[in-house]
Amino acid sequence: MILFRLTWQSLLNRKSTILLTVLSLSVSIMLVMAVDTLRTQTKSSFSSTVSGTDLIVGAKGGSINLLLYSVFRLGDATNNLSWSSYQAISRHSKVAWSIPFSLGDSHRGYPVLGTSSDYFKYFRYGKKQPLALEQGKEFEGVFDVVIGSDVAEKLQYKLGDSVVIAHGRGNASLVEHDDKPFKVVGILEPTGTPVDQTLHVSLAAIEAIHIDWKAGVQIPGSGGAYTEEQLSELQPKQITAFMLGLTSRFSTFHLQRSINQYSKEPLQAIIPGLALQSLWQIFSLAEQALLVVSGLVIISSMLGLMTLLLASLNERRREIAILRSVGARLWQILSLLILESFLVTAISIILGMLLLYLNLLLLAPWLQTEFGVWLSITGPTLWQWQLIAVLLVSGTVVGAVPGYRAYKQSLADGVAVKI
Repeated sequence: MILFRLTWQSLLNRKSTILLTVLSLSVSIMLVMAVDTLRTQTKSSFSSTVSGTDLIVGAKGGSINLLLYSVFRLGDATNNLSWSSYQAISRHSKVAWSIPFSLGDSHRGYPVLGTSSDYFKYFRYGKKQPLALEQGKEFEGVFDVVIGSDVAEKLQYKLGDSVVIAHGRGNASLVEHDDKPFKVVGILEPTGTPVDQTLHVSLAAIEAIHIDWKAGVQIPGSGGAYTEEQLSELQPKQITAFMLGLTSRFSTFHLQRSINQYSKEPLQAIIPGLALQSLWQIFSLAEQALLVVSGLVIISSMLGLMTLLLASLNERRREIAILRSVGARLWQILSLLILESFLVTAISIILGMLLLYLNLLLLAPWLQTEFGVWLSITGPTLWQWQLIAVLLVSGTVVGAVPGYRAYKQSLADGVAVKI
Protein backbone atom coordinates (compact mmCIF):
# COMPACT_ATOMS: atom_id res chain seq x y z
CA MET A 1 0.00 0.00 0.00
CA ILE A 2 2.84 2.38 0.87
CA LEU A 3 4.55 1.49 -2.42
CA PHE A 4 1.38 2.30 -4.34
CA ARG A 5 1.00 5.67 -2.58
CA LEU A 6 4.62 6.57 -3.33
CA THR A 7 4.15 5.62 -6.98
CA TRP A 8 0.91 7.59 -7.31
CA GLN A 9 2.40 10.70 -5.69
CA SER A 10 5.42 10.41 -7.97
CA LEU A 11 3.12 10.33 -11.00
CA LEU A 12 1.18 13.35 -9.75
CA ASN A 13 4.41 15.30 -9.28
CA ARG A 14 5.13 14.78 -12.99
CA LYS A 15 1.56 14.97 -14.21
CA SER A 16 2.29 17.08 -17.31
CA THR A 17 4.75 14.67 -18.89
CA ILE A 18 2.81 11.62 -17.66
CA LEU A 19 -0.39 13.02 -19.18
CA LEU A 20 1.27 13.45 -22.58
CA THR A 21 2.62 9.90 -22.39
CA VAL A 22 -0.79 8.51 -21.42
CA LEU A 23 -2.46 10.36 -24.31
CA SER A 24 0.15 9.13 -26.79
CA LEU A 25 -0.15 5.54 -25.61
CA SER A 26 -3.98 5.76 -25.49
CA VAL A 27 -4.19 6.93 -29.09
CA SER A 28 -1.84 4.11 -30.14
CA ILE A 29 -3.95 1.53 -28.32
CA MET A 30 -7.13 2.98 -29.80
CA LEU A 31 -5.68 2.73 -33.33
CA VAL A 32 -4.63 -0.90 -32.84
CA MET A 33 -8.02 -1.87 -31.40
CA ALA A 34 -9.85 0.12 -34.10
CA VAL A 35 -7.99 -1.69 -36.88
CA ASP A 36 -8.88 -5.06 -35.37
CA THR A 37 -12.49 -4.02 -34.69
CA LEU A 38 -13.03 -2.71 -38.22
CA ARG A 39 -11.39 -5.82 -39.67
CA THR A 40 -13.54 -8.28 -37.72
CA GLN A 41 -16.74 -6.24 -37.87
CA THR A 42 -16.42 -5.68 -41.61
CA LYS A 43 -16.04 -9.40 -42.19
CA SER A 44 -18.95 -10.13 -39.88
CA SER A 45 -21.12 -7.47 -41.53
CA PHE A 46 -20.39 -8.71 -45.05
CA SER A 47 -20.82 -12.36 -44.06
CA SER A 48 -24.21 -11.70 -42.45
CA THR A 49 -25.59 -9.75 -45.41
CA VAL A 50 -26.99 -12.84 -47.10
CA SER A 51 -27.49 -16.38 -45.79
CA GLY A 52 -29.33 -19.44 -46.98
CA THR A 53 -28.65 -18.58 -50.63
CA ASP A 54 -26.92 -21.37 -52.53
CA LEU A 55 -26.13 -19.59 -55.82
CA ILE A 56 -26.15 -16.09 -57.24
CA VAL A 57 -26.46 -15.90 -61.02
CA GLY A 58 -25.53 -12.99 -63.27
CA ALA A 59 -23.98 -12.15 -66.62
CA LYS A 60 -20.52 -13.54 -67.29
CA GLY A 61 -17.81 -11.50 -65.53
CA GLY A 62 -15.89 -11.43 -62.28
CA SER A 63 -17.35 -13.43 -59.40
CA ILE A 64 -16.44 -10.74 -56.86
CA ASN A 65 -18.05 -8.02 -58.97
CA LEU A 66 -21.25 -10.10 -59.18
CA LEU A 67 -21.24 -10.52 -55.40
CA LEU A 68 -20.64 -6.81 -54.80
CA TYR A 69 -23.36 -5.39 -57.03
CA SER A 70 -26.02 -8.05 -56.36
CA VAL A 71 -25.63 -8.31 -52.59
CA PHE A 72 -23.86 -5.17 -51.40
CA ARG A 73 -25.14 -2.70 -54.04
CA LEU A 74 -21.55 -1.73 -54.84
CA GLY A 75 -20.46 -1.18 -58.43
CA ASP A 76 -22.42 -2.00 -61.58
CA ALA A 77 -23.21 -5.12 -63.56
CA THR A 78 -21.12 -5.80 -66.65
CA ASN A 79 -24.30 -6.82 -68.46
CA ASN A 80 -27.87 -7.93 -67.89
CA LEU A 81 -29.33 -11.38 -68.47
CA SER A 82 -32.55 -12.26 -70.26
CA TRP A 83 -35.81 -12.94 -68.49
CA SER A 84 -36.22 -16.15 -70.50
CA SER A 85 -32.92 -17.49 -69.13
CA TYR A 86 -34.03 -16.66 -65.60
CA GLN A 87 -37.31 -18.50 -66.10
CA ALA A 88 -35.61 -21.53 -67.60
CA ILE A 89 -33.07 -21.87 -64.77
CA SER A 90 -35.57 -21.12 -61.99
CA ARG A 91 -37.76 -23.99 -63.27
CA HIS A 92 -34.91 -26.48 -62.85
CA SER A 93 -35.90 -29.49 -60.79
CA LYS A 94 -33.16 -28.81 -58.24
CA VAL A 95 -34.26 -25.19 -57.63
CA ALA A 96 -36.52 -24.67 -54.59
CA TRP A 97 -36.91 -20.89 -54.95
CA SER A 98 -35.52 -17.93 -56.85
CA ILE A 99 -35.37 -14.17 -56.35
CA PRO A 100 -34.87 -11.94 -59.41
CA PHE A 101 -33.07 -8.59 -59.07
CA SER A 102 -33.26 -5.55 -61.31
CA LEU A 103 -30.86 -2.72 -60.42
CA GLY A 104 -29.86 0.53 -62.07
CA ASP A 105 -32.20 3.19 -60.68
CA SER A 106 -31.96 5.18 -57.47
CA HIS A 107 -33.62 7.70 -55.20
CA ARG A 108 -31.54 10.49 -53.68
CA GLY A 109 -28.42 8.31 -53.71
CA TYR A 110 -30.12 5.15 -52.42
CA PRO A 111 -30.39 2.14 -54.77
CA VAL A 112 -33.77 0.96 -56.04
CA LEU A 113 -34.23 -2.80 -56.30
CA GLY A 114 -36.85 -4.29 -58.56
CA THR A 115 -37.82 -7.76 -57.42
CA SER A 116 -40.73 -10.11 -56.84
CA SER A 117 -42.77 -10.94 -53.74
CA ASP A 118 -40.50 -13.98 -53.27
CA TYR A 119 -37.87 -11.54 -52.02
CA PHE A 120 -39.79 -11.01 -48.78
CA LYS A 121 -40.56 -14.71 -48.56
CA TYR A 122 -37.16 -16.28 -49.14
CA PHE A 123 -34.42 -13.68 -48.60
CA ARG A 124 -32.41 -14.32 -45.43
CA TYR A 125 -29.64 -12.44 -43.65
CA GLY A 126 -27.53 -13.00 -40.51
CA LYS A 127 -28.35 -16.41 -39.08
CA LYS A 128 -31.05 -17.12 -41.67
CA GLN A 129 -33.29 -14.36 -40.32
CA PRO A 130 -36.22 -13.38 -42.57
CA LEU A 131 -37.10 -9.82 -43.49
CA ALA A 132 -39.82 -8.27 -41.35
CA LEU A 133 -41.93 -5.16 -41.78
CA GLU A 134 -41.80 -2.55 -39.05
CA GLN A 135 -44.75 -0.70 -40.58
CA GLY A 136 -47.14 -1.22 -43.46
CA LYS A 137 -47.18 -4.09 -45.95
CA GLU A 138 -45.36 -5.54 -48.96
CA PHE A 139 -45.79 -3.90 -52.35
CA GLU A 140 -48.94 -4.95 -54.21
CA GLY A 141 -49.70 -2.15 -56.64
CA VAL A 142 -47.36 -1.18 -59.48
CA PHE A 143 -46.34 2.08 -57.82
CA ASP A 144 -45.93 0.76 -54.28
CA VAL A 145 -42.50 0.96 -52.67
CA VAL A 146 -41.14 -0.72 -49.53
CA ILE A 147 -38.18 1.14 -48.05
CA GLY A 148 -35.33 0.10 -45.76
CA SER A 149 -35.03 1.45 -42.23
CA ASP A 150 -32.09 3.74 -43.05
CA VAL A 151 -33.93 5.30 -45.98
CA ALA A 152 -36.93 5.99 -43.75
CA GLU A 153 -34.77 7.44 -40.99
CA LYS A 154 -32.43 9.57 -43.10
CA LEU A 155 -35.09 10.93 -45.46
CA GLN A 156 -37.79 11.14 -42.78
CA TYR A 157 -40.26 9.08 -44.84
CA LYS A 158 -43.45 7.62 -43.46
CA LEU A 159 -46.27 5.52 -44.87
CA GLY A 160 -48.14 7.25 -47.65
CA ASP A 161 -45.29 9.59 -48.67
CA SER A 162 -44.56 10.10 -52.35
CA VAL A 163 -41.24 8.94 -53.82
CA VAL A 164 -39.82 9.77 -57.25
CA ILE A 165 -37.30 7.32 -58.71
CA ALA A 166 -34.41 8.60 -60.82
CA HIS A 167 -32.75 6.92 -63.77
CA GLY A 168 -29.16 5.97 -62.92
CA ARG A 169 -27.15 5.28 -59.78
CA GLY A 170 -25.72 7.54 -57.08
CA ASN A 171 -26.45 11.17 -56.28
CA ALA A 172 -25.78 12.39 -59.81
CA SER A 173 -28.84 10.83 -61.43
CA LEU A 174 -29.62 12.58 -64.68
CA VAL A 175 -33.37 12.19 -65.18
CA GLU A 176 -36.19 11.58 -62.73
CA HIS A 177 -39.31 9.55 -63.47
CA ASP A 178 -41.45 12.27 -61.93
CA ASP A 179 -44.42 11.37 -64.12
CA LYS A 180 -44.75 8.09 -62.22
CA PRO A 181 -44.38 8.72 -58.48
CA PHE A 182 -44.42 5.86 -55.97
CA LYS A 183 -46.14 5.64 -52.61
CA VAL A 184 -44.46 4.26 -49.49
CA VAL A 185 -46.52 1.29 -48.34
CA GLY A 186 -44.01 -0.45 -46.07
CA ILE A 187 -40.93 0.14 -43.94
CA LEU A 188 -38.66 -2.80 -43.13
CA GLU A 189 -37.17 -3.48 -39.72
CA PRO A 190 -33.42 -2.74 -39.38
CA THR A 191 -31.19 -5.60 -40.56
CA GLY A 192 -27.69 -4.09 -40.43
CA THR A 193 -27.28 -4.93 -44.13
CA PRO A 194 -27.61 -3.01 -47.44
CA VAL A 195 -31.34 -3.87 -47.30
CA ASP A 196 -31.68 -0.95 -44.87
CA GLN A 197 -30.48 1.44 -47.57
CA THR A 198 -32.57 0.08 -50.43
CA LEU A 199 -35.95 0.94 -51.89
CA HIS A 200 -37.88 -2.14 -53.06
CA VAL A 201 -40.38 -2.13 -55.92
CA SER A 202 -41.90 -4.77 -58.18
CA LEU A 203 -40.35 -5.82 -61.47
CA ALA A 204 -43.49 -4.53 -63.18
CA ALA A 205 -42.79 -1.12 -61.65
CA ILE A 206 -39.29 -1.06 -63.16
CA GLU A 207 -40.80 -1.83 -66.54
CA ALA A 208 -43.56 0.74 -66.05
CA ILE A 209 -41.25 3.67 -65.39
CA HIS A 210 -39.17 2.74 -68.46
CA ILE A 211 -42.07 1.92 -70.77
CA ASP A 212 -41.46 5.01 -72.92
CA TRP A 213 -37.66 4.86 -72.66
CA LYS A 214 -35.00 3.47 -74.94
CA ALA A 215 -31.24 3.20 -74.27
CA GLY A 216 -31.63 5.24 -71.08
CA VAL A 217 -33.40 8.15 -72.79
CA GLN A 218 -37.09 8.96 -72.89
CA ILE A 219 -38.56 8.65 -76.40
CA PRO A 220 -39.64 12.10 -77.66
CA GLY A 221 -43.39 12.46 -78.00
CA SER A 222 -44.08 9.39 -75.88
CA GLY A 223 -46.04 9.28 -72.66
CA GLY A 224 -49.24 7.51 -73.58
CA ALA A 225 -51.89 6.74 -70.99
CA TYR A 226 -51.67 3.29 -69.43
CA THR A 227 -53.98 1.81 -66.85
CA GLU A 228 -52.49 0.27 -63.72
CA GLU A 229 -53.88 -3.08 -64.80
CA GLN A 230 -51.96 -2.85 -68.07
CA LEU A 231 -48.78 -1.86 -66.24
CA SER A 232 -49.12 -4.64 -63.66
CA GLU A 233 -49.00 -7.23 -66.45
CA LEU A 234 -45.65 -6.00 -67.74
CA GLN A 235 -42.80 -8.50 -67.58
CA PRO A 236 -39.14 -7.56 -67.78
CA LYS A 237 -37.09 -8.42 -70.83
CA GLN A 238 -33.90 -8.35 -68.79
CA ILE A 239 -32.86 -8.46 -65.15
CA THR A 240 -29.55 -7.80 -63.40
CA ALA A 241 -29.11 -11.02 -61.40
CA PHE A 242 -31.00 -13.58 -59.36
CA MET A 243 -30.54 -15.72 -56.26
CA LEU A 244 -31.25 -19.43 -56.04
CA GLY A 245 -32.11 -21.72 -53.17
CA LEU A 246 -31.72 -25.40 -54.00
CA THR A 247 -33.59 -28.46 -52.85
CA SER A 248 -30.30 -30.09 -51.86
CA ARG A 249 -26.89 -28.65 -51.12
CA PHE A 250 -25.34 -31.67 -52.85
CA SER A 251 -26.52 -30.38 -56.23
CA THR A 252 -24.90 -26.94 -55.81
CA PHE A 253 -21.72 -27.62 -57.78
CA HIS A 254 -23.55 -29.56 -60.47
CA LEU A 255 -26.04 -26.77 -61.11
CA GLN A 256 -23.28 -24.14 -60.91
CA ARG A 257 -21.36 -25.95 -63.64
CA SER A 258 -24.50 -26.22 -65.80
CA ILE A 259 -25.20 -22.49 -65.49
CA ASN A 260 -21.60 -21.59 -66.26
CA GLN A 261 -21.90 -23.66 -69.44
CA TYR A 262 -25.33 -22.29 -70.36
CA SER A 263 -25.55 -22.25 -74.15
CA LYS A 264 -28.16 -19.55 -74.78
CA GLU A 265 -26.16 -16.69 -73.23
CA PRO A 266 -22.96 -16.25 -71.19
CA LEU A 267 -23.89 -16.62 -67.52
CA GLN A 268 -22.04 -17.34 -64.33
CA ALA A 269 -23.16 -18.74 -61.00
CA ILE A 270 -21.24 -18.10 -57.80
CA ILE A 271 -21.44 -19.55 -54.31
CA PRO A 272 -21.68 -16.50 -52.00
CA GLY A 273 -19.42 -17.91 -49.28
CA LEU A 274 -16.63 -18.86 -51.68
CA ALA A 275 -16.82 -15.51 -53.48
CA LEU A 276 -16.59 -13.75 -50.12
CA GLN A 277 -13.49 -15.75 -49.25
CA SER A 278 -11.92 -14.62 -52.53
CA LEU A 279 -12.73 -11.03 -51.59
CA TRP A 280 -10.96 -11.42 -48.23
CA GLN A 281 -7.91 -12.90 -49.95
CA ILE A 282 -7.63 -9.75 -52.08
CA PHE A 283 -7.63 -7.60 -48.96
CA SER A 284 -5.45 -9.93 -46.88
CA LEU A 285 -2.22 -8.14 -47.80
CA ALA A 286 -3.64 -4.75 -46.82
CA GLU A 287 -5.02 -6.32 -43.65
CA GLN A 288 -1.62 -7.73 -42.70
CA ALA A 289 0.04 -4.40 -43.50
CA LEU A 290 -2.39 -2.61 -41.16
CA LEU A 291 -1.67 -5.10 -38.39
CA VAL A 292 2.10 -4.64 -38.86
CA VAL A 293 1.73 -0.85 -38.76
CA SER A 294 -0.43 -1.16 -35.64
CA GLY A 295 2.22 -3.34 -33.99
CA LEU A 296 4.92 -0.81 -34.83
CA VAL A 297 2.78 1.95 -33.34
CA ILE A 298 2.50 0.02 -30.09
CA ILE A 299 6.25 -0.74 -30.02
CA SER A 300 7.08 2.93 -30.58
CA SER A 301 4.70 3.91 -27.79
CA MET A 302 6.31 1.44 -25.41
CA LEU A 303 9.73 2.77 -26.33
CA GLY A 304 8.39 6.25 -25.70
CA LEU A 305 7.22 5.16 -22.23
CA MET A 306 10.65 3.68 -21.50
CA THR A 307 12.33 6.86 -22.73
CA LEU A 308 10.13 8.96 -20.44
CA LEU A 309 10.97 6.85 -17.41
CA LEU A 310 14.69 6.89 -18.22
CA ALA A 311 14.66 10.65 -18.82
CA SER A 312 12.89 11.24 -15.52
CA LEU A 313 15.55 9.33 -13.58
CA ASN A 314 17.93 12.29 -13.64
CA GLU A 315 15.23 14.42 -11.96
CA ARG A 316 14.49 11.67 -9.44
CA ARG A 317 18.04 10.73 -8.47
CA ARG A 318 17.73 12.49 -5.13
CA GLU A 319 14.32 10.83 -4.49
CA ILE A 320 15.73 7.39 -5.24
CA ALA A 321 18.88 8.07 -3.27
CA ILE A 322 16.83 9.01 -0.21
CA LEU A 323 14.85 5.80 -0.55
CA ARG A 324 18.09 3.83 -0.71
CA SER A 325 19.55 5.70 2.27
CA VAL A 326 16.61 4.63 4.43
CA GLY A 327 17.13 1.01 3.48
CA ALA A 328 15.20 0.50 0.23
CA ARG A 329 16.24 -2.75 -1.40
CA LEU A 330 16.64 -3.75 -5.03
CA TRP A 331 13.14 -5.25 -5.37
CA GLN A 332 11.57 -2.16 -3.80
CA ILE A 333 13.31 0.24 -6.21
CA LEU A 334 12.45 -2.03 -9.10
CA SER A 335 8.85 -2.37 -7.89
CA LEU A 336 8.48 1.41 -7.68
CA LEU A 337 9.43 1.93 -11.34
CA ILE A 338 7.63 -1.19 -12.57
CA LEU A 339 4.43 -0.25 -10.76
CA GLU A 340 4.66 3.24 -12.22
CA SER A 341 5.00 1.82 -15.72
CA PHE A 342 2.14 -0.62 -15.05
CA LEU A 343 -0.18 2.17 -13.88
CA VAL A 344 0.61 4.36 -16.89
CA THR A 345 -0.07 1.43 -19.22
CA ALA A 346 -3.30 0.43 -17.44
CA ILE A 347 -4.64 4.00 -17.49
CA SER A 348 -3.69 4.29 -21.17
CA ILE A 349 -5.53 1.06 -22.01
CA ILE A 350 -8.69 2.21 -20.21
CA LEU A 351 -8.58 5.61 -21.90
CA GLY A 352 -7.75 4.02 -25.27
CA MET A 353 -10.75 1.67 -25.05
CA LEU A 354 -13.04 4.56 -24.08
CA LEU A 355 -11.81 6.53 -27.10
CA LEU A 356 -12.36 3.48 -29.30
CA TYR A 357 -15.99 2.99 -28.30
CA LEU A 358 -16.69 6.72 -28.48
CA ASN A 359 -15.38 6.80 -32.05
CA LEU A 360 -17.30 3.66 -32.97
CA LEU A 361 -20.53 5.26 -31.75
CA LEU A 362 -19.82 8.39 -33.78
CA LEU A 363 -18.59 6.65 -36.95
CA ALA A 364 -21.03 3.70 -37.07
CA PRO A 365 -23.87 5.62 -38.82
CA TRP A 366 -21.46 7.11 -41.38
CA LEU A 367 -19.84 3.75 -42.16
CA GLN A 368 -23.23 2.15 -42.60
CA THR A 369 -24.46 4.93 -44.89
CA GLU A 370 -21.32 5.24 -47.01
CA PHE A 371 -20.05 1.65 -47.14
CA GLY A 372 -22.92 -0.50 -45.92
CA VAL A 373 -20.79 -1.80 -43.03
CA TRP A 374 -22.76 -2.35 -39.84
CA LEU A 375 -20.68 -1.94 -36.67
CA SER A 376 -22.16 -3.61 -33.62
CA ILE A 377 -20.85 -2.15 -30.37
CA THR A 378 -19.81 -5.22 -28.40
CA GLY A 379 -17.23 -5.98 -25.74
CA PRO A 380 -13.61 -6.81 -26.57
CA THR A 381 -13.04 -10.04 -28.47
CA LEU A 382 -10.85 -12.85 -27.15
CA TRP A 383 -7.98 -11.62 -29.34
CA GLN A 384 -8.38 -8.09 -27.97
CA TRP A 385 -8.32 -9.35 -24.39
CA GLN A 386 -5.12 -11.21 -25.24
CA LEU A 387 -3.69 -8.02 -26.75
CA ILE A 388 -4.62 -6.07 -23.62
CA ALA A 389 -2.82 -8.69 -21.50
CA VAL A 390 0.27 -8.45 -23.75
CA LEU A 391 0.21 -4.65 -23.48
CA LEU A 392 0.03 -4.80 -19.68
CA VAL A 393 2.90 -7.27 -19.50
CA SER A 394 4.94 -5.22 -21.98
CA GLY A 395 4.29 -2.02 -20.06
CA THR A 396 5.32 -3.74 -16.84
CA VAL A 397 8.52 -5.16 -18.35
CA VAL A 398 9.39 -1.73 -19.79
CA GLY A 399 9.51 -0.38 -16.24
CA ALA A 400 12.18 -2.91 -15.27
CA VAL A 401 14.85 -1.21 -17.42
CA PRO A 402 14.77 2.21 -15.71
CA GLY A 403 14.19 0.44 -12.38
CA TYR A 404 17.43 -1.49 -12.70
CA ARG A 405 19.32 1.61 -13.83
CA ALA A 406 17.94 3.60 -10.87
CA TYR A 407 19.21 0.98 -8.48
CA LYS A 408 22.71 1.04 -10.02
CA GLN A 409 23.10 4.76 -9.43
CA SER A 410 25.30 5.34 -6.48
CA LEU A 411 24.02 6.76 -3.22
CA ALA A 412 26.63 9.54 -3.16
CA ASP A 413 25.84 10.56 -6.73
CA GLY A 414 22.17 10.71 -5.85
CA VAL A 415 22.56 12.82 -2.68
CA ALA A 416 25.01 15.25 -4.23
CA VAL A 417 23.39 15.90 -7.57
CA LYS A 418 25.51 18.11 -9.79
CA ILE A 419 23.80 21.18 -11.19
